[in-house]
Amino acid sequence: MRFMSIVTSAQSGPPTPELLEAMHKLANREIQAGRMIDSGGLEPLALGARVSVVDGKVSVVDGPFVEAKEVIGGYAIFEFRNKEEAVASAVEFMQLHKDLMPGWEGVCEVRGFAGFAGQ
Repeated sequence: MRFMSIVTSAQSGPPTPELLEAMHKLANREIQAGRMIDSGGLEPLALGARVSVVDGKVSVVDGPFVEAKEVIGGYAIFEFRNKEEAVASAVEFMQLHKDLMPGWEGVCEVRGFAGFAGQ
């Protein structure tokens, strides 16, 4: 099954060099094992845009978005046997944040792909 892990946080800023190195090691391990399909960090909100439908009208608003309380910082797409493996991977990733970026708080949401053709 394919799963996406999405990391959100109210805190912004780049990871510490130690966390960045640990994340690269973890990603390389998962790529070599054939589990990680894709991953990436996202640019700041100021460089993005939101396209929405409100009251029957489509509108585009360029960032930054002052009302944003949590920001998606990055994502990863994995191939795992089941949800338990996906959650274990997210726990390991978030443990790196806890250990190497003291004071950082965030969430890693784990979601399976619905209707994925490879399932």
